[in-house]
Amino acid sequence: MSVDRMPPIAEADQTEAQKAAAEELAGGPRGALAGPFVPLLRSPELMSRVQRLGAFLRFESALPEAVKELVILIVARHFSQPYEWAFHLPLAMKAGIGRPACVDLSWGRRPEELSSAGHAAYDLAHEALSGQAVSDETYRRCELAFGQQGVVEVVALCGYYALLAMVMNTAQTPAPAAEIPLH
Repeated sequence: MSVDRMPPIAEADQTEAQKAAAEELAGGPRGALAGPFVPLLRSPELMSRVQRLGAFLRFESALPEAVKELVILIVARHFSQPYEWAFHLPLAMKAGIGRPACVDLSWGRRPEELSSAGHAAYDLAHEALSGQAVSDETYRRCELAFGQQGVVEVVALCGYYALLAMVMNTAQTPAPAAEIPLH
């Protein structure tokens, strides 16, 4: 088992900037400092900026909940990130991503049991994360499903959750057990 390299900072040991950033985050829709924000608190200004972007993408994006959660799981699988996987798996299932699709995602497979919009989002996220260009066909299908704003927000979700995954993988942030483990 890996050791948490950046465990929570006791409130008594936090700088004023860290306390302010933690209060801002806890006062928003997340309600508490957890997960990626524990290591990010080492840079309170960065954490504040990152969490505001994430709050928009997660809670205010025009994308349907199922699509947002699908993309988050794709990124978690891509980076083998257990915290984001465990945290977002139940949210994805609640949003309508079926268990068979989640099992496929856990193995890094393209799920068959997705809507056409889900497949468009999957393909866009997968191509964006592969480091190669997004094909014209994938772009067109995603644009038809979600418009240009949705295309940008799918890619932004990939980038945002990639940032969180890399921070937590570096910090070795502990993760709760997931109903469907990453493989």
